[in-house]
Amino acid sequence: VVYDNGNIIKATENDKNLYTSTLTYNILNFHNIKKDDDLLHIRFDSLTSHDITYVNIIQTAKASGLKKFDMPYVLTNCHNSLCAVGGTINEDDHRFALSAAKKYGGIFVPTNYAVIHSYNREMMSGSNRMILGSDSHTRYGALGTMGIGEGGGELTKQLVGKTYDIAYPEVVLVYVHGKVNKGVGPHDVALDLIASTYASGFVKNCVMEFVGPGIHNLSQDYRNGIDVMTTEATCLSSIWETDEVTQKYYEVRNRLNDYKELKVDKAYYDKYIDLDLDKVECMIALPSHPSYAISINELKKDPKKYFKQAQDRQNEQLKSKQKMDLLSKIDENNNIHVDQAIIAGCSGGIYENIVYASKVLKGHNIGKDRFRLSVYPDSLPSNLELVKNGYVADLLESGVVYREAFCGPCFGAGDTPANNELSIRHTTRNFPNREGSKPNEDQISMVCLMDARSIAATALNKGILTA
Repeated sequence: VVYDNGNIIKATENDKNLYTSTLTYNILNFHNIKKDDDLLHIRFDSLTSHDITYVNIIQTAKASGLKKFDMPYVLTNCHNSLCAVGGTINEDDHRFALSAAKKYGGIFVPTNYAVIHSYNREMMSGSNRMILGSDSHTRYGALGTMGIGEGGGELTKQLVGKTYDIAYPEVVLVYVHGKVNKGVGPHDVALDLIASTYASGFVKNCVMEFVGPGIHNLSQDYRNGIDVMTTEATCLSSIWETDEVTQKYYEVRNRLNDYKELKVDKAYYDKYIDLDLDKVECMIALPSHPSYAISINELKKDPKKYFKQAQDRQNEQLKSKQKMDLLSKIDENNNIHVDQAIIAGCSGGIYENIVYASKVLKGHNIGKDRFRLSVYPDSLPSNLELVKNGYVADLLESGVVYREAFCGPCFGAGDTPANNELSIRHTTRNFPNREGSKPNEDQISMVCLMDARSIAATALNKGILTA
């Protein structure tokens, strides 16, 4: 299609030259240092790794002749900071990173200061920049920065002066229009988008380019919350139009010089997605993939049907002695009882998500039975503002357990539910072996993804699943 100032037009062969007008092409072309064949040879503006990946990357680079980091390299300590593996290994890794930062010139982020992607949003993003990270959810597109998550080998190559070599990707127009309904959060939009694209591979290895008037109706936190989940649609990267809302995000962080308006007037796209925000409902991703998403209202019409489908699918995939038993969570009145809830990480722990949950729960109590809720802020600056403004106190008074900036619940290192418990989470993934369960050892946790807004509503309802 051709996008022409708000109009979507079926493209002709003659229109293909307009591909150079996409945001994607211009950013990639700017970072392509060798324009002599069909491949892109990219040098990034900065790199980022966390404490599960940076040791091998730096050691390999050192063995390959590393003398110094010739681009900013952020080393965050947000993954293994609380993992109970025994011994001193976790803190040994952190000391290693600090020594490497001092020796080679990197940026060291201490434990509990920030989750990896929130630090990069707040400190390293910028219009027309590119960031390479050794983590799947390296996504900063809503801030005008193309983020790509890769294996450690690609970061090692950047550290020793090599390039990231890929064919020019297809670009998918995501035309955003309408306005989200009250109570619908960024995770709802993201899960709807993932459910619509994942199974078909529609955006696989493409760049998703978000354009359109609906963007301007969204706060920057909201945009960031959608953007970080584009990884689960299997795209290579993402990029958004920016506006005065994005400009304000940079301004309040004293980085106004890093902002530049990104806008599409007329451009050619290989594919097209119509994202009508008016039609997005409160969503839930059933175990054990973000793409297994349906609306909460649809689930509650016939919970036994959808839970039976989900548990049968999962039990067939796992082939474990311990069987998933979602049906046991439905009572005689067809209410779904949740055991645990989490709001955390680069998708859930965003400032506005926690503010919303705090406002919902203020003056109420989540109960003192099986159900419990933990909240993890995404960074120390976010945490400081939440404390100053009284939102943390309101959460604590309602019975919420309030944590530190930590990625643990996203990959199974924090707040692991009990065997066959049902957990609802505003985190990035709900894979069967990412939430602390060990199916091969007959331990199964049942994790669904939901937005912080619906999680707060469920907590208000003492653990009965509520949109």
